[in-house]
This record gives sequence, C-alpha cells and structure tokens, in this order.
Amino acid sequence: MGTYRLQIATGSDLSAGTCNDVFVTLVGVQGESDKCKLTRNWSNFMAGAVSDFEIHVLRDIGELLLVRLSTERYKTFNVDAWYCRYVNVTSPTGHLYQFPVYTWIPTSTPVEIPEGKGQILTEDLHPRLLEQRKTELLRKREAYRWKAVAEGVPQGIDVTDAKDFPPNERFSYKKLKSFQDGLQALVSRFMADGYLTCKESWTDLEDIKLVAFVRKSNISEIVSKLWKEDFFFGHQYLNGYNPVLIKKCLKIPENFPVDDRMVAHSLGTCTSLQNEIESGNLFLADYKILDGFPGNKSVNGKQQYLAAPLCLLWKNPQDQLLPIAIQLSQTPGDHSPIFLPNEHEYDWLLAKMWVHNSEFQVHELISHFLKVHVLAGTFTVATNRQLPMSHPVYKLIIPHLRFTLEIYLLASVKLIGPGGLFDQATSFGSSEIGGFLKKAMEEVTYSSLCLPDDIQARGLETVPNYLYREDGMKVWAAIESFVSSVVNHYYTSDEMVRGDPELQAWVAEIFTKGFQENASSGIPSSLETKASLIKYLTMVIFRCSAQHSAVGGSQFDFYSWIPNGPTTMKNPPPTAKGVTTMETILATLPDVNTSATAVSSIWVLTHEPEDQRTLGNFPDVRFTEEEVQKSIKAFQDKLAEISKYIQERNESSPLPYPYLDPSIIENSVSV
Repeated sequence: MGTYRLQIATGSDLSAGTCNDVFVTLVGVQGESDKCKLTRNWSNFMAGAVSDFEIHVLRDIGELLLVRLSTERYKTFNVDAWYCRYVNVTSPTGHLYQFPVYTWIPTSTPVEIPEGKGQILTEDLHPRLLEQRKTELLRKREAYRWKAVAEGVPQGIDVTDAKDFPPNERFSYKKLKSFQDGLQALVSRFMADGYLTCKESWTDLEDIKLVAFVRKSNISEIVSKLWKEDFFFGHQYLNGYNPVLIKKCLKIPENFPVDDRMVAHSLGTCTSLQNEIESGNLFLADYKILDGFPGNKSVNGKQQYLAAPLCLLWKNPQDQLLPIAIQLSQTPGDHSPIFLPNEHEYDWLLAKMWVHNSEFQVHELISHFLKVHVLAGTFTVATNRQLPMSHPVYKLIIPHLRFTLEIYLLASVKLIGPGGLFDQATSFGSSEIGGFLKKAMEEVTYSSLCLPDDIQARGLETVPNYLYREDGMKVWAAIESFVSSVVNHYYTSDEMVRGDPELQAWVAEIFTKGFQENASSGIPSSLETKASLIKYLTMVIFRCSAQHSAVGGSQFDFYSWIPNGPTTMKNPPPTAKGVTTMETILATLPDVNTSATAVSSIWVLTHEPEDQRTLGNFPDVRFTEEEVQKSIKAFQDKLAEISKYIQERNESSPLPYPYLDPSIIENSVSV
C-alpha cells in the first residue's frame, strides 16, 4: 500500500525504443497491483532512455516477487516491440527491488520478470515464482525448437531465416549494419579491381599480395615474409590458427614408413627416431580424417583436390619445432613418396602447402565450425529451453551466448551451405560436409573440449613456446575461479547439484541433442557434484569465448597470404619427387577470383563488427547480489592482469601471440 517509485531503462540499440503504451503490474506475496499505464512522454521509452515513474497501490501486496510488463498499440502508430533493460522498484518503505529484464517485450503477450536474486528450484520457492518459471519455459520451448541438421551432427534451432529467430537472438542494428558495411566495402574493392572476376591462375607469387594486402595486419605481413621457413611452419602448429591438432609422437605410424636414414639430415647422426621419441621431441600431425573425401567440383567449374597427409615434426635443441618428413596420403607406396626438407626445394615447399591446405579444411570445419559455432548453438538452444532467467546458471552463461544463433545460421548458409564459401573457394564441397562433420563428431570427447585435459591428452604439457597453452591456461583458470565462486554461492552441497531438476534437464538435453547420446565421448549426461558443475560451466564459457578467439580471431593473419593457407588446390598431390616447379605451384594454388573470395570472407569472419563485449564485460546486470558482484569484479581484475602480461610479452616478441588476450576475446561466438 502506498506509492512505488519505478526506474525503467530501455536498451541503447537504435531499434530498442517503442511508441507503444507501456503497462506495469507489481506482483507480491500477498497479491498484485492493478495494471498501470505508465505516463506517456516522447522520450520515456526511446533508445537509451532511463525514466522514472510513480504508481499508487491501494492495498498491501507484500514483498515483491515479479513485475509484469506489457505494451499496447498507441493510437494509429505502428506496433513495435520494446527492449527493456531493467526495472528498479523502490517500495513505500524504501526497499529497493531490482528486476533484470534484458529482453524484448512483445505487444501480444505480457512478460513476467522475477526479482533479480538467482534462485534454484526448491520446495520452498513461492508458488507464484514456480508458476512464472513454468510459464517462461513453456513459452521459450515453443520459440526454441530443435531441428536435426544432419545425421550424427548436433541439432540446431528450427529456424531457416534470421527474421524468424526469437527477438533476443537477432543481431543488434549496430552490429548488423557494421557487419554488412564491412563486407560490402571489401567486396566492392575486389570487384572494382577485377579480382573477383578473374578466373586465371596466378603467374607470380608476389602478385598475390595484390589481394592479401588490400587488408593487412602486422602479423599478416610477418606471415607473408616467413611462410617458407620450416621453423615458422612448425611455429604455426603451436601458435597459429589451429593450435589443437598436433600430438606428441609415441610411435611412428605403420602407414608412415619414416626411417633414420631419411631424417639423418635433420636429426644429425648422434641420435635416432627412437631416441627422439623417448626424449619427447617428436610430434605428429595426422589428417587421416580427410581420407576418402572427394574434392570439390564447384570452384570455377574445375575439379579441386584434397589430401590426407602425415607430417612428422621434431623439436630441435634450439626449441624450434621443425617439419622433417611429409607424406601426402594415408597409404604409403611408390606413388606416395615421403618428402624431406633436404631434397628438392619446390617439392618440399609444395608438400608443406598441401599440409596447410589440409589444415585449413580441418581447422575451419572441425576446430572452428563444429567445436565452437555448432556447440555454442547447442548450448544456446538448450539453455533457453531448460533454464529460466532467474536460474543462476542461466545468468552466468547467457552473456556468452549473445548473437550465437544468428552467426551460426549465417555460417550454415553463407559458408558451408550450397553455393556458399566452401563451394566457391575450398577443396571441400558443401555436399560432403555433412558426412565429414558426422565423422568428426564421432571423435569428439569431453577431454578434447576441456583445455587442461586436451593439452595433457596430446602430450604437450612441456613443449616450449606453446603460447596457446600458456595463455589459455591462464584464461581457463580465471574463468574456473569465477565460475567456482558463483557455483559455491548458490550450491552449498553436491546434493543441491544432483537435486536441481532444471540444471540436470539442461545437461541431459545438451548430451542428447548436441552429443547424440554418445556415452563413449565422456560428455556428461548428468552432474553429480559441484566440482563437475564447475568444470562443465568452465568448458562452456571458455569454448564460447577464448577458444573461439584462438581459432577464429587468428584466421585473417595466417590465411590472407594464400600460399600459407591455400583454401583449395587445383591439381592433385604430387606422386613423385623432383618434378615440382614454381609453375607447378602456381598452377595448383587457387585462381585469382577464388583467392579474393577467400580473403574477403576470412577478413569479415575475423574482424568483430561494432557492438562488441569483451570477456568479463557484463553491461547487462543480471546478478544483483553483492557477493556475486564482487566475484565479477575479481574476475575482471584477473583478466586485466592477464591482458597486461600478454601485451607486455608481445611488445618485445618478433612473433606475437595476441589471440588469448582477454582485452580482445569476445564474450560470445558472435562473428
């Protein structure tokens, strides 16, 4: 009973405001207020507005539980949705209630927002809050429906056009415009210069800079100078665009008959392959997953080619990782020679380019698309279907799912869909991608998704100069510490984790719809302890932020110089030594227009448009408890410390590694 003072904030995006009439109902433990139409003023609900109101309640409604927001058409104005950031309510006694909204309020259906304290479903939760949670999840499950993409591949949202997404999943106006403008400017430049219409081969390697340097970075220039060097080839396995494939070699594979005589020039005569294996100095990059897939036939109407190489690398006494033998197929024999660095110069150069081509396919389709974009999409759909907005796990991970579904749709249509980038510019045609992803999904394990476990499983705990590991472990630890503090705030025992039906339904749905119930993967289908919950949430957040930065943010730097990362190859792999010339190499590399298409697409995929939110930057204040706010501040301070360390190291490094600097890591998979 009495006068309640309200502060209501509208989102800052250009489309967030509304001309509609806005109504508020306060819901308390003893009843609710009348539906109250808020005072109209042209500026009250414009984009970025923070407006104050007073409403008078004639009866005692008790402690507030919810606010109900609704809108109705004003006169003959167009009906438009309204994005509300928050509603703060001060009671007649001076008590402040905070209601984090951060959602679109449609004109057709009222939306109820619970008070901001994170709440787990328990027996003593107020019946009105139980009703709100149930209604919210029913509504979201209708909006977030699962759709099978391909056999054996994680399911996605049942939407084929971005305009049909739930409103919260669509790009902001600012992001969409900057995304489109960036792509259009680059495409127009390439079109004006004639690169996109020239279907001829390059006639000189230096000419490729005409495309590569239309947009360039400090690192891309370094790549264009060092790409032929063996030490730089090995360096990229540790600190390049795909630092997750190489493994310690414990035994020379039977289908890779490298012997001591072949590598004596590299290793010297005082050691042997077996000695180097026992010393932990040999590493293997194996692309067997590509074996058996035909090359694309859609690039300029020409047959393209794939290889499934094996590459043996050696850590020398100077701690450089050097390639010492390359076989371009999984089947040894006279027509599958082992190329060596001390033999024919152009043979060796082309063999390394073939490995890079294979690396491109595996990196883009598995490390980047499948293990980041696709899984982030799975996390997003399951989160909205199973966790209400008041659940602390929802509050914790929703910032890391921002814009994920729309970029996933764009990737599915514009990149790997029929007629997309892969059909236009890569060795892998769209018709084969579903089968390839299914094969890759069969090899996904929980350990491969968790950085510390993955490093250990690949035997790379001590290999020097592995900056992906060094920086990644720092960021992983910071995320883990933050997650731990939040989990421990809400869950006081393992029994609370086991007994949280919403949490368990969330994990189970990810296992079922995302990981196809593959128990052998080690992916949890339920969580039994706080420790297991902390690890799982750390994996989700790291994968949607830092991991995407590592495998996505590095693309342009290493791929813009086409010879270092050819997206496709026009001639089959060589079957003999001593026959490769520079003319052979130029005839094998992508055509001019294919190169331009690849570079323009990769530039857009690497450069985050406007409306960015870096890791730990949470402008949407979903947690209202003081203790959790302190945990967020501690997380931000730790990230700033990591960022300072990485930036100072990179200033004096000839080969900087910036991709896991928290100041450039995006909170979510949004590009």
